[in-house]
This record gives sequence, C-alpha cells and structure tokens, in this order.
Amino acid sequence: FASYYGDHMVLQREPVGAVVWGHGELGAVVTVTLSGAGGLVIMKKTAQVKGPSGTWTTVLDPMDQGGPYALMAEQGSENVTLQDIYFGDVWLCSGQSNMAMTVLQVANASQELAAAARYPYVRVFAAAPARSDVELEDLERIALPWSIPTATENLGHGNFTYFSAVCWLLGRSLYEALGSPVGLVEAAWGGTPIEAWSSRQALQACGLPEDAGSSPLAQCRVKAPWCFAPPLSPALSSSTSPHQHLSGPQTPSVLWNAMIHPLLNMTLRGVAWYQGEPANAFLHTDRYNCTFPTLIADWRRAFHAGSAGQTEPLLPFGFVQLSTYRRESPDDSFARLRWHQTADLGVVPNARMPGTFMAVAMDLGDEHSPYGRRFLGTNPISFLFLGSIHPRDKQNVAHRLLLGARAVAYGDKDLVFQGPYPTRAVLEVTRGLLNVTYSQELVCRQRDARSFEVCCSSQASLCQWLPAPVVAVGSRTVTLALGGCGTLVLGLRYAWDEWPCEYQSCPLYNPQGLPAPPFL
Repeated sequence: FASYYGDHMVLQREPVGAVVWGHGELGAVVTVTLSGAGGLVIMKKTAQVKGPSGTWTTVLDPMDQGGPYALMAEQGSENVTLQDIYFGDVWLCSGQSNMAMTVLQVANASQELAAAARYPYVRVFAAAPARSDVELEDLERIALPWSIPTATENLGHGNFTYFSAVCWLLGRSLYEALGSPVGLVEAAWGGTPIEAWSSRQALQACGLPEDAGSSPLAQCRVKAPWCFAPPLSPALSSSTSPHQHLSGPQTPSVLWNAMIHPLLNMTLRGVAWYQGEPANAFLHTDRYNCTFPTLIADWRRAFHAGSAGQTEPLLPFGFVQLSTYRRESPDDSFARLRWHQTADLGVVPNARMPGTFMAVAMDLGDEHSPYGRRFLGTNPISFLFLGSIHPRDKQNVAHRLLLGARAVAYGDKDLVFQGPYPTRAVLEVTRGLLNVTYSQELVCRQRDARSFEVCCSSQASLCQWLPAPVVAVGSRTVTLALGGCGTLVLGLRYAWDEWPCEYQSCPLYNPQGLPAPPFL
C-alpha cells in the first residue's frame, strides 16, 4: 500500500468509492480484498501494476459508514493486511502554523486532551513537513501514522507538530453532528506562503513567475523594520526538523509537490485551510485575491482527477479568515489580506469562490499567547512570530468552521453559518448620516467610534478615510454620523484594522454569536 494507508485509517464512505493504491512489481496483478467480521469477504478488486513508477490503483465500491474492516492486498504469494479500517468522511487540513498548533497548545488544553478517549472513531494522520522541487507520487515521510486519538501520544505530542487543534476540534464536532467516523489528514507547515502550496500552473494563472519568492533580495518587500523573505540558509529551507516548524520554505510549489500532490489519489469529503499570517501579509499580499481562489480551483481539479472522479469536482473548502497580530500596525496588509481571502467580495460562498465557507477570527485575538518564535536566527521570519499571532482559542475557530461545513458541505439549509453583512447603504445628505442595512438581525456588543470609516473626497481620485461614529443600531440597520466628512463620500469600510477589536467584542454580531466580517 501507499504510505498513507494503514491500520486504523478511515476511508471515504458512500456515495463515492474510496481509492486504494500502492506499489508492486511491474506487470503483476494485485488483488485487493475488503473483509468484515469473521473474515467475511465484502468485495474483491484486481489491479495491474503499471509503469514507469510501478503502482497499482483500484476504486472500492461505495460503502456505508461503519466498520471495522480488514483490507488486504495480495501479489502472488505476498500479502499485506490493514486492520481496524472504518468508512466515514475524510477531511484534509492544511496551511501554516495556526493550523499546525496542536491540542496541547490551545485554551483549556488539559480538558481537551482528557476528552480524546471519548472519540475513538475520529482517526488522525499527519504528513511530515517535506519539500520537493518536483511533484512526488507518495509521501516521503509521515509524522503520525493513522491513529486512534490519545492525549499524549498524538493529540498532545508537542508544539506545532501534531496533532492540529483546529483539525481535531473540527473533526470531533463533525463526528458529534453526523454520527459518522471521521478521518483527519494534517499537512501543514508554519511560516509558509500560499505560493509554496500552489502548483506551478496555478501560479502561472495568477501571473506569478516560477521563481516568485525564491530570491531573498528580489522578493523582499519592506513594509516595516523587517523583510519577509525566504530563509537565507538552504539548510533552513530544506530542514524538516520540528525545530523549524515556524520557518517553512518559501519557494513556490515545493509543498504542493511534496505534501499535497502525493495525496491526490485519496478520496476526500472536504478541506480545511488556515494560512496567511503573516506569510502573505508581507509577500504578494495583493495577489492573494487571485492565488487563493486559484489554489482552491486547482486543488479541486487535481483531487477530482487523482481520485478517478470520486472526490467531487466542487470539493467543499473551508478556511479561517486572519485573526490578529499587532495592535499598532504600520500598514493595512492584514486588513487587505482578509478582504482578498474572499476574492474581494467580503463573504463566501460567492461567484468566484463557490462551495467555500469561512470562519471569521478577527475577534479572537490573544495578546498574551505564549506560543511564538522566541529566538533570533539568520532567517528574517524569525522576528515575525510573536506569540500574539498564535491565538489559543481554537474552539471558536473550529465551531465557526463546523457551521460552514454543515451548511455548505452537508447541505443544512436552515443553519446560520456566517455573520451579518451589509446589503445597502443610503446617504442622508441633509442630516449628515449614512444608514447601512444588514442581511441579518444585529447584536451590538461595542460602539467603537473607529470601526466604521468613510472615504471622503472632493475628487474621485483622492480618498481620505475618516471615522464614522455609530449613532444608532436598529434590528438590521446601523446609522453612522458623517460629521467629519463634509465632501463627497466615495466608500465605506468596517473593521479595517490589524487588531480591530478586543476578544469577542467587535461591534456587530448576529444573535447566534457570529461576528460581522470586515468589508470595504
């Protein structure tokens, strides 16, 4: 079997078939047998080992949820049997350090770890950090083989290693909601930009050259007293040591090649993605409105093709909108990246990003998080990873992802999964007011005088952003004062700040407790 098939794994349940593949002797016929209790044969499949890489592939008939099963592959007199196999939903979790943060590192970690034993049908697997200049067929290394969750051996293994807290909490919640086994596959590496996770074709579609980001000097964008650039030392760039978990490679496509491309044959139910801070807040920030939607479309195409059409073409794709970093920021790069995460449309799913869902996290800042890069090194990124960029509240992140997954991936049409968003704005010139109508009922938690800003100008080409204080909040409307703007109002924005509000205290939420996302 290929590297990521093993005892205790979860294979994708019906209505699609799980892809099974492996390595063998060229020209040989491999027989794959799925057996149930007492050795009862459920199905048999045969596949021929083909060149040039000597691999075989078969698609199992769709199976209802449940188990345990045994899966055996035979070639001549040789055979390998995998035990304790279940059928359920398989989710891939990818991104950088906020996805790699483990259950050991989150708020109430001891309680979360103690609860692990209650979820034996949520199985976990983690690919080891790896990079390659060419697309690999199989994973080079595995950090955590398929495992039944335990408090110390896997969920609480260490910092930024395995297992991902966001991935675990989402999977655990999916199991509670669906009652079906869940398989979680983690492929994450801290400090990595989206370009490293994108195929060369995806980058070309966004006009990025194949060496984009690969030259420390050429690609360095000075936006503060630091430079976001690739590691100066090749050893740093290529290291897969856990000690390099916050300074992964910056080179385009190397993580796609080594950590995603090998998984394409896997039949998936969905993807969860947490990436962007600070990597793309300082590198190709204003390309993210292309690189992110293009990555999603490219991964969908590749997983659909790699699984012989079993992974659906519109693979559900959830992501976390950036949380916070610095209270005093020299620029608006974080705010711009949050906007670009939605393809500049503010909410998802939308026309450019169908089948997606988003967890807003700008109200979950954690200034006193102890987790960050605390030493100085030759890698310029070392200076960026202060603790506050790794908030410990991953429970709310996972809950907001869960709502989106249930609504978008599982079709729960009655579930509210996103916060209120403005649908229109009406200017009352004589009274100097702007009435903003929202899509949902509003709950006002804070009247921050600077949360809303208007673009004032006497010429269409000039824009000065001035605060527009909240005068009144109705059931679905917000009235803003335009006292500081005596000229033409060209635009309106909300929460356009790197640290827009205190913990769970942004101005606007819906009755379900979901924050209104930022907009421009």
